[in-house]
Amino acid sequence: MRREKAVVLLSGGLDSATVLRIALRKYECFCVIFDYGQKHRVELKSAVKIARSAGCGYDIIKINLPWGGSSLLKKKTNLPEKNKLPLTYVPGRNTIFLSFALSLAEARKASAIFIGANALDYPGYPDCRPKYIEQWNRLIKSLGLKIKVFAPLVKLSKKQIIRLGVKLGVPYELTWSCYAGGKKPCLKCDSCRFRQKGFAEAGLKDPALG
Repeated sequence: MRREKAVVLLSGGLDSATVLRIALRKYECFCVIFDYGQKHRVELKSAVKIARSAGCGYDIIKINLPWGGSSLLKKKTNLPEKNKLPLTYVPGRNTIFLSFALSLAEARKASAIFIGANALDYPGYPDCRPKYIEQWNRLIKSLGLKIKVFAPLVKLSKKQIIRLGVKLGVPYELTWSCYAGGKKPCLKCDSCRFRQKGFAEAGLKDPALG
């Protein structure tokens, strides 16, 4: 029997790599990788390696965000403090990504879109919350499309994600989490710290650190 199709948003990070393996249990997956001018360019190479290791096709979509608005972008623009948003938040990023993913899913006749949004590690990100995903599914339903957005990690801790990923055989050695633009993880940024904490609490060694 032919499996249903899914589009998976793949960043090259730990969460999206885990989501891909979850999706592969039920769906024939196609990955979409976004080049949005992020300083941490290494993650793009990691995303390609992860897609290939899973035997999945992929597209790299280049997006220009000339207005900046995030410390993650090459053109850095600090956000006003009154917004109370992390400087690593990219304005509208997941909304932009999911819009492209929805178009791709409709074109490829896919019935699902998977995203590695996580509300526990990133509580300050408004586009990583369960309510945000729910609103997307309401929007898609209003369009008369039989496509659903899944965020299976949204309520899991990093420790839980890692333990699940290990069971699924996620190649964490290929993943990249660091926000800094260096060739090696800085081990100081929020993403690095969340990752270190997750592996430590899971009682495992991070294979990406050798």
